[in-house]
Amino acid sequence: MEEQEINYFVRIENTDLDGTKAVLIALTGLPGIGMHTSSVISKLADVDPRATLGLLEEEPVDRIRAVVASYKDHVPTWMLNRQKDVYTGEPKQLLGQDLRMAIEDDVNRMRKIRSYRGIRHETGQKVRGQRTKSTGRTGTTVGVRRKKV
Repeated sequence: MEEQEINYFVRIENTDLDGTKAVLIALTGLPGIGMHTSSVISKLADVDPRATLGLLEEEPVDRIRAVVASYKDHVPTWMLNRQKDVYTGEPKQLLGQDLRMAIEDDVNRMRKIRSYRGIRHETGQKVRGQRTKSTGRTGTTVGVRRKKV
């Protein structure tokens, strides 16, 4: 039995994915795609999720690329990572650099309107209601400071 040549990098949506990993795991290397989305994509593309991505022929990889590009059309709105865009109101599935830019824009918008979350982002504090008395300390703070009696 001859050994198949492995493609160590597979390019999908301007991102190099690790060809030595299984399809299910390798697709999560794309920003905006998690495990659940990855499994849906592999089912829609009719590719074995446990198959090594670098050992696949060009035709299944092209099917994966096509499904990733048209993912929004195949799934319900609640499965997208941006169900309602702030500016257009359209449902979107953002990937890669588009996702990073959208998150950055959202944070900047919160800062600009001076919302609570925006102010927390601005000052570098915890945003989602976590406790800050004992965790999240930065700088040279060590231990607990007690008030003098």
